[in-house]
Amino acid sequence: MVFDSPVFVLLFLPVILALYYLIPPYAFPRYASLRKARNLVLLAACLLFYAWGDARTLPVLLLSIAANYAMGLGIERAGAGKGGKALLGLAASGNVALLAFYKYLGFAVDNLGALGMADPGRFDWSGLHAPLGISFFTFTAIAYHVDIYLGRSRAERSLIDFGLFFSHFAKVVAGPIVRYSDMALELKVRRHTWEGFACGVRRFVIGLAKKVLVANQVAVFADLAFQNPAGLDMPTAWLGALCYSLQLYFDFSGYSDMAIGLARMFGFTFMENFNYPYISRSIQEFWRRWHISLSLWFRDYLYIPLGGSRASEARVYCNLVLVFLLCGFWHGASWSFIVWGAFHGFFLALERAGLGRALQSTWRPLRHLYAVLAVMIGWVFFRAADLTQAVLYLRAMFSFSYGSFEYYSMNFVSRQLLVVLIIGIAASTPVSTLVSRLRERIGLKHGGVWRSIYDLNCSAAAIVLVALLFVAAAMQLAITTYTPFIYAKF
Repeated sequence: MVFDSPVFVLLFLPVILALYYLIPPYAFPRYASLRKARNLVLLAACLLFYAWGDARTLPVLLLSIAANYAMGLGIERAGAGKGGKALLGLAASGNVALLAFYKYLGFAVDNLGALGMADPGRFDWSGLHAPLGISFFTFTAIAYHVDIYLGRSRAERSLIDFGLFFSHFAKVVAGPIVRYSDMALELKVRRHTWEGFACGVRRFVIGLAKKVLVANQVAVFADLAFQNPAGLDMPTAWLGALCYSLQLYFDFSGYSDMAIGLARMFGFTFMENFNYPYISRSIQEFWRRWHISLSLWFRDYLYIPLGGSRASEARVYCNLVLVFLLCGFWHGASWSFIVWGAFHGFFLALERAGLGRALQSTWRPLRHLYAVLAVMIGWVFFRAADLTQAVLYLRAMFSFSYGSFEYYSMNFVSRQLLVVLIIGIAASTPVSTLVSRLRERIGLKHGGVWRSIYDLNCSAAAIVLVALLFVAAAMQLAITTYTPFIYAKF
């Protein structure tokens, strides 16, 4: 079950909201075991949501919750000495081993087999299913234990509250990677207001519209283009890369918006995960804006422990490349993901070595063009099934041939796709920020009664716009079954 499915929007979410808000915040105060009834309802909903998506791996999630809960308590009791460090190492190793077993064991055996060091035929991977969101909840667990060891957080005593933090259905499948310190207080006390609930609904609908009305539409042409890269000419290849770039952004940022909105409906506040990454003027800026929770995780739990920017220049370059090699490998057990990570690590090292200073004195549009082109070329490795397909696609992008574009444009580039591309490109920029600034200027210019009328009209217009977006998204969900969700596999 995914957020943009009719089952979730029309059945699961309304039922859980009704059950949640029908229970008083502190039901049955005389009985300690029932005081956290709302958290218990949410935990049950989270486990049901996860089981609906993949019931076969629900025991893995439950085992991970229990083990990480116990290890957190053990690390806190042991303190920052050798005992605490040993338990931290054991907890981190256990989580990494779980991730490696389900996600990378087949990749390792296949590559060892190619080198003649193993026999892949002896292993049957058909019955091995990676748990949904294993990469996300593994990183959540590692951050939880490290923060306890360093004294940044206290271990959670309540198994119900820890289970809710670990498996919250808004983030368990595809993030954002929320740290325990960001949820600790709200697990105990949450403030519910109509304004907060309305904000959550608005954010969820916007995310749903981004996913259904933009990402799913451009995905059709992107899939078509990457299906047979050998037969593409240059314009078609670039159009396919543009469609995939928009699909990836609106797919994942739309999911993040829905996750943030869902959390807000239940009184939780999740961190922002995207900040218009396609307006970046360098790769360094891009990673401050793209998948922010993952970037911060790698910075705080890998890059800084390796020495960060305090080490020698040569070591810093190695750290940057290593971190992004691991970032690529985290996304998937494939050489194309590893090359994608190395590609970004190379540009980050290059910008630190002097390219970044040179860019500062370059005309802004050229800096923006550099960043966008580098990111789009990198996405080819991210999307391609393997390195061979990636090379073929890149060859088509720089082939300077124009033979088949007329065929593709006549058969697949519809007016609907062109409209979606225009909307997608515009929505990838902070247009709303510019509108807000314009509204502030008008509001300041026309004070008193006129400003009150203007604000009222804006509020009404916002409600109507959200309602129209929801209706449009619901209609689109009703007429199509093609709803790819890229980040669900991570």
